[in-house]
Amino acid sequence: MKEVASLQYGVIFKKAFSQIDVFKAFVKDITGVQLEIDKVETEKSFTQKIGNIRVEFDLYAEDLKNRVIVEIQHQNGSDYYDRFLHYHCVALLEQAANYRNYRPDLTVYTIVVLTSTDKHKTDVAVIDFDPKDRYGKSLGEIKHKVIYLAVKYVDENTPEVYRDWLSAINESLSEKIEESNYQRPELQTVIDSIAKNLVSPEEKYWMIEEYNFEEAKKKQFEEGIELGIQQGIRKEKQAVAKGMLSEGLSVETIAKLTLLSIEEIQSLI
Repeated sequence: MKEVASLQYGVIFKKAFSQIDVFKAFVKDITGVQLEIDKVETEKSFTQKIGNIRVEFDLYAEDLKNRVIVEIQHQNGSDYYDRFLHYHCVALLEQAANYRNYRPDLTVYTIVVLTSTDKHKTDVAVIDFDPKDRYGKSLGEIKHKVIYLAVKYVDENTPEVYRDWLSAINESLSEKIEESNYQRPELQTVIDSIAKNLVSPEEKYWMIEEYNFEEAKKKQFEEGIELGIQQGIRKEKQAVAKGMLSEGLSVETIAKLTLLSIEEIQSLI
């Protein structure tokens, strides 16, 4: 059992998966594409913002045939699916300046790795851009895809080609990995690179910053829920008070029954 830094942290995920051999193997297993690359960029963004929205990719690489984007998302949110569809379209449309026609030169694959929970509880989900006939048969015209991977839902039914990657990422969340469970050289490289004793002071700093940021968002979310509950209760009380007023009850009596202030009840008249 090896102590590791969790792959839920963006800085650690980028450290592990920006290694060329790891990136290529991961992309090959997830998309079936064999990349020919000599570098993987981190925190890639495009100078020209599409829709006036800044888009930044955690991991990005392209060769002469394929453009592949890998993004880690470890905080569940209502815009999770839509956000990365938008990212994907930005990477697609960024090529427009060089279009000779409406078909871009490069195929775009976006791989999203989710390390938190998701309401759908599915391990693999895909947006396939290829048009289908009315029988559901693909026409083979458009290869672009967005692939969502939720590591918490990997099980024995997860396709084997995905399973080791998702299992290793998921196991890292406990900050311990049983190395003997993973025989592939690329996964051993991942495990070795995220060993806790190899975390640099700068990486530790960004891990703490990310942790504090997520905790602040969580607290804000929980406080928002509590505020919403209290506001809902108050609105219900106000509705009841209005009904009592219409029945002719005195303001003082309603105040005792609803625990609303006399001033608030009078404002409902």
